Amino acid sequence: MLQPGLMMNLPLLLSSVIEHAAAQYGEVEVVSRETHGPLFRYTYAQCAARARKLANALSGLGLVAGDAVGSIAWNNHRHLEAYYAVSGSGMVMHTCNPRLQAQQLIYIINHAEDRVILFDATFAPLVKGIAAHCPNVRAWVCLADAGNTPTIDGVANVLSYDELVEPCSEVFAWPQFDENTAAALCYTSGTTGNPKGAMYSHRAIVLNAMSGCMPGLLSLSPSDAILPVVPMFHINAWCIPYAAPIGGTKLVLPGPKLDGQSIYELMESEGVTISAGVPTIWQGLLAYMEQHGLRFSTMRRTGVGGSAMPQALIAKFMDVYGVDVRHGWGMTETTAIGTMGILPPQSKTWTSEKKQALLAKQGRSAFGVEIKVVNEAGDTLPRDGSSQGELMVRGHWIIASYYKGEKSPLIDGWFPTGDIATIAPDGTMQIRDRTKDVIKTGGEWISSIDLESAAVGHPGVAMAAVIGVKHPKWDERPLLFIVRKPGATLEKEEILKFLETKVAKWWVPDDVVFLESLPVGGTGKVQKGDLRKQYGGVFS
Repeated sequence: MLQPGLMMNLPLLLSSVIEHAAAQYGEVEVVSRETHGPLFRYTYAQCAARARKLANALSGLGLVAGDAVGSIAWNNHRHLEAYYAVSGSGMVMHTCNPRLQAQQLIYIINHAEDRVILFDATFAPLVKGIAAHCPNVRAWVCLADAGNTPTIDGVANVLSYDELVEPCSEVFAWPQFDENTAAALCYTSGTTGNPKGAMYSHRAIVLNAMSGCMPGLLSLSPSDAILPVVPMFHINAWCIPYAAPIGGTKLVLPGPKLDGQSIYELMESEGVTISAGVPTIWQGLLAYMEQHGLRFSTMRRTGVGGSAMPQALIAKFMDVYGVDVRHGWGMTETTAIGTMGILPPQSKTWTSEKKQALLAKQGRSAFGVEIKVVNEAGDTLPRDGSSQGELMVRGHWIIASYYKGEKSPLIDGWFPTGDIATIAPDGTMQIRDRTKDVIKTGGEWISSIDLESAAVGHPGVAMAAVIGVKHPKWDERPLLFIVRKPGATLEKEEILKFLETKVAKWWVPDDVVFLESLPVGGTGKVQKGDLRKQYGGVFS
C-alpha cells in the first residue's frame, strides 16, 4: 500500500512570490521607465506594499475573487503591482495586447468579462475607440499620477491609478486558495478567427517562474539585473516578472521606449546583466551599437524567443559583444518557457561556428515539460535530429483547454503546437517551420526559417522573410523579402548568388522583393499573413 508523505501542503500562490521578495530581497531595486519619460525606482518591499494597497483599492471598487481585470500597458512598475494585486486577491489578470486590431481587442475584453481596465496614457486614443463597446468595464484606470492622467472624451469613470491607490491601507491579508485557481489570462495572436484564451493557474506560473531561475534556463540570482524587453502583455513577459522576485534579481522595466538607443542606455545605466526579447529587438539594438561604436559593460547573456534567431545574429552577440545567447521556445499555450538552449561543457573546445549552430536550435525541454514530434498519422518519430514532424508538448504548465472553449485541443493528452520540428538524440529540439509556413516544392519541404537565417547572414541584410507562393509546376516556390541595412546597395542577383553558397540550389528563391520594412505584429513576429495577402499570387 502506498503511504502518504508527511509534509506540509502549502499552495503555490503568486502572493507568496512578492511577499518572499519583500521579506528576503526587500532592498533589491525595481527600476521602471515612466510612460511620460523619467525613470522611477523603488524596492521589492515597496512594490509589495503598493500591491497590497491596490488589492484594497480593487476591493473598494466592488471587485471580488474570480473577477477579471484587464491591462493595456507597457512594462512598468504599476503594471507589475497589478500582476500581484489582481492574482493574489483571487482575481484574474488579463493582459491585453494593444497591437491587436480594435475589434479583436473589444472581443477579448468582453470575452474575458473584464470589470476594470488598467491602461497606460499612450493608449488613451485606443481606449476612446473601444470603451463604448465594452459595457462590462466599470472603470478605466490610467497607470499614472493625476497630472499625467488624460481626460478621454466620451469615456466615463477614468481614474488615476495613484489617486486610486494612495489612500488605501498597506495592510491586506492575501487569501489562501487552491493553487489550481485561475491567476492570469492571455489570448493568442496571429491566429485565424477570434483570439483564444489561455487561462494560467497559480501553480503553473509559479512552477514556470521557478524553473526560469535555473542555471540551464535564465540563471537568475541576486547578483543579476534583468531587463525584460518582451512585453508584459505577451505571455506575461515569459514569466520574468514572477521569476525575478523569486531569484532576488534586480528588475528593470523599459516602459514604452524600446528603440535601440533607449534599451542600450538603460542597460548601461542600470547594470543590466540579462535581457530577454524577440530577435527584431536585438537587431535594432545591435544596429544602434554598431553605428555608434558601442560595447556592453555589464550584459552577459540574453534570452531569445518568439521567432527563430538567425545564426548570424547569434554570432554577432557572442563573437563581437561577448554575450551568451540562450535560444528558447514557448508559446501562449505553454505559459512561458518550454525549451532552452545553452552550450554544454564540451563546447569549450568547439569552433565558434559549431557553437552558433547549436544555439540556433531551440534547446532541451525544461523539467516539467515533455516534447515529441509526430508524423501526419500521429506516430512518434525517432529522436535522430533529422526526422521532422509536428511538435507535441505536455507538462505542468501547458494548457489543457482554451478559456470558454467548446473542444479540447489535446490529442491523446498532448498539445499540438503547429510547429514543425526535429529532436536530436541528446534531446535538442529545433523548430524547422510553422506548419502554415513550411514550403512544399516538388514534393520536398523547404524551411522558411532556415532560408531567412541564411539571408540575414549577408552583411547588407537587416531583416528577411520568406513565404511560399503557388507555382503551376512545383506546387510552391519561395519568395524572399529583404530589408537592406542603411547604406547598403544590395540587389537581387547578389543575394541569390550568396544564397547558392548557403543552401541547396533548389531552395534558392525564385524572386526577391526589397521593402523598407517588414510588417511586424504585437509580439515582434513578422506577419507573413500580410505578406501573403499582398504578394501571394502565382509564379509564372
